[in-house]
Amino acid sequence: MGTENTIVELLKSDKLVYMSAPMVRYSKLPFRTLVRKYGCDVAFTPMIISESFVKSEKARANEFKTIPSDRPLVVQFAASNPFDLANATELIAPYADGVDINCGCPQRWAMKEGYGAHLINHPELVKEMIRHTRSKICDEGFSISIKIRIHNDISTTVDLCRKAESAGASWITVHGRTTSERHTPVHYDSIKIIKDSVTIPVIANGNVFTTKDAQEIYDETNADGVMSARGILHNPALFAGYNKTPMCCVKDYIKIAAEFETPFIPFRHHLTFMLEKMIPKSDKEHFCALRSKEAVLNYLSDHYEILE
Repeated sequence: MGTENTIVELLKSDKLVYMSAPMVRYSKLPFRTLVRKYGCDVAFTPMIISESFVKSEKARANEFKTIPSDRPLVVQFAASNPFDLANATELIAPYADGVDINCGCPQRWAMKEGYGAHLINHPELVKEMIRHTRSKICDEGFSISIKIRIHNDISTTVDLCRKAESAGASWITVHGRTTSERHTPVHYDSIKIIKDSVTIPVIANGNVFTTKDAQEIYDETNADGVMSARGILHNPALFAGYNKTPMCCVKDYIKIAAEFETPFIPFRHHLTFMLEKMIPKSDKEHFCALRSKEAVLNYLSDHYEILE
């Protein structure tokens, strides 16, 4: 990759940038390949624990798979110190366009380990993580970003974001909820305050289920892009303008899953999400009880004529 950063340049364009969120177990190579066919501009890997990634070749093989067409790509790491983050970043830098620090995961185990949302209360540590990682990466075009949740006092979040920017953060993704909030309304006003308080690009995350949602969030926050998690998991064709998963997308996923030899459990999970609005309630229990790819494909062939 050259010194021009693909993602930052994209975020500085007039286009509203569409991003697929980091999702544990789900945002792996087959899913990223699928969403890129349907309008996704930038895709994230699932969150990867930096310490184990550095120490274990097995962890690297299991957690990070990519191909040349899997770009632009951001690898998200959970890290509790600058050294693990920088060392992990050095390993993936030749194969990705950026690294992201998970500063938003609200799960107790993650916060207990010093990962995720624990970091939003430690801005000096976040600064050092960004600085140290930047010092280890020669490619100036490689992005270093953070994904955060907000504080009850938005001025505290603004302080965090300004410190991240001063340390060299390329852009920031803001999930507009606090660590204690789950499926509550998103504080888009807080995202706008952050956007108005920094000069680097800001991505808005939370309740992006349609392109109409994306446009409304852009209008309300002036963000440079939007990121979807639950929305794109249930409808990978979201950014192409579909309000529910079209059958062509389901067919594409089946082909992609076969190409990458996707294991059965994630294969069925993704189809369960995609077909949620199509499968009658009476059939859902039966579908979730299927125990092989062959059984799943037979079901889809019998009920939806989905296989040619």
